[in-house]
Amino acid sequence: MFTKAKRLRTTAAAVFSLTLILAGCSPGSKAPDNAVSNADSGNAGKLKPYEIKMAFFTTTSQTQGITEVEKAVNEITKKKLNATVKFVPISFGSYAQQLNLMGASNEKLDLLVSGVGGTYSTQVAQGRLLALDDLLAKYGGDITKTLDPAFIQAAKVNGKLYGITSNRDLAADRSLLMRKDLIDKYKIDLSKLTSYKDLDSVFQTIKDKEPGITPLVLYTSSTTPADQFVNSDFDILGDRIGVIDYANKDLKVLNLFETPQYADYLNTARAWYDKGYILKDAATSKDNGSDLVKAGRAFSYFITSKPGNVTQTARTTGYEMVEYKISKPVSNTSHITRFMWSIANSSQDPARTMMLLNLMYSDKDLINLLSWGIEGRDYVKKSDNVIDYPQGVDAKSVPYGLNQGWLFGDQFKSYVFNGDPEDIYKQTDQFNKEALKSPVLGFTFDSSPVKTEVAAVTNVMNQYRAGLETGTLDPKAALPDFIGKLKSAGIDKIIAEKQKQIDEWTKTK
Repeated sequence: MFTKAKRLRTTAAAVFSLTLILAGCSPGSKAPDNAVSNADSGNAGKLKPYEIKMAFFTTTSQTQGITEVEKAVNEITKKKLNATVKFVPISFGSYAQQLNLMGASNEKLDLLVSGVGGTYSTQVAQGRLLALDDLLAKYGGDITKTLDPAFIQAAKVNGKLYGITSNRDLAADRSLLMRKDLIDKYKIDLSKLTSYKDLDSVFQTIKDKEPGITPLVLYTSSTTPADQFVNSDFDILGDRIGVIDYANKDLKVLNLFETPQYADYLNTARAWYDKGYILKDAATSKDNGSDLVKAGRAFSYFITSKPGNVTQTARTTGYEMVEYKISKPVSNTSHITRFMWSIANSSQDPARTMMLLNLMYSDKDLINLLSWGIEGRDYVKKSDNVIDYPQGVDAKSVPYGLNQGWLFGDQFKSYVFNGDPEDIYKQTDQFNKEALKSPVLGFTFDSSPVKTEVAAVTNVMNQYRAGLETGTLDPKAALPDFIGKLKSAGIDKIIAEKQKQIDEWTKTK
């Protein structure tokens, strides 16, 4: 469908613009030599106007202020890139499905958040993402100045780059976030907990004394209790179809779903479900945990955590929160590839799209618009680098309440919200450096040799995982069926291919 563009060497404006369009038609094709390579060079007028369609997810209902943010962003991009940006915000629970629909219909899309839900290697194998190596070299100077080269390299598949991580927490621990007012009200002593299995007493207290509040909900539809435990103990290698146990050093790829640990996680989730701690429709609900807490309907949810997470969550929920950590921080490839920025193969101007992405790592005004919204409406400055809600505005009423500064380019160049330590980004950088590093950090599985099996196994996982990992399904009956169908779909072949690639990657590391 797509053909390689020939490199046209002419200064004629019409031919130059056509070359930019053609350059985007082939994944990995090089941008023309005479393109504007610096957004601040003052040469934006030499480019024809272009609309950059930008898709990202949201995890809150506080999105009514996005339109005004989009207008303010366009004031910057018109001046620097002669381009406008069209936001495509999609609820997290529907994000992967909507992207699939857009890709299947070849709908025009330029910039997107890739990798959500461990889909990065699949998106690469499907050919929906452009190779970025040449584009990054020509138009991504501020990106390469910002990111550790190891974090860029970690997103390569078969030697080619298809996604660029934001500069954020690139390690993670897992935590349960709980409403502090209820912890204090019932004098719950978290210091007595020795593991997540001791949480029964906490959940039972809330169930008994706050009948209108669900003890445990899901932060998003994919952050099931069992999956949080999985990520504490295993490197999921992008898709959970073959994993590495952090406790073992032999780099043996395991079938996660056959491990005794996974069965134990499911038994815990099932016990919580049976006791009424988890919503009965947890496997199918699209409600975000932060919205349920904000509405006074939920007590807690598990989350991937980082420095400053407690105060940041309080801004989203409107409640002061406390944290119980269930794991130590680790860093693996999935932490990098789960939320990245990629250029869609349907982009008609990948060079201009890369220029926009580069601005997200250099232009503080753009970064803060995307992170915090409109000054005076969504926030006010308390000092040069610290902001807070305007008078009369809070987490429940702020028009632009995405609270996703970690997603948009270089978070470390954004303002610090009041209540967070002023050195929060220094803490985050240290958190990244001190985290346990996976023995296969930088490995990304190329699923193309087994793409048929991956599709079949993914379908089986979609049928069972949510039900099993929320406790909705009884693992005694459903887990053996799940494993049997995975084997029929070809999971053993995928694991063998993944093991082969890890062995080869280890030799050339």
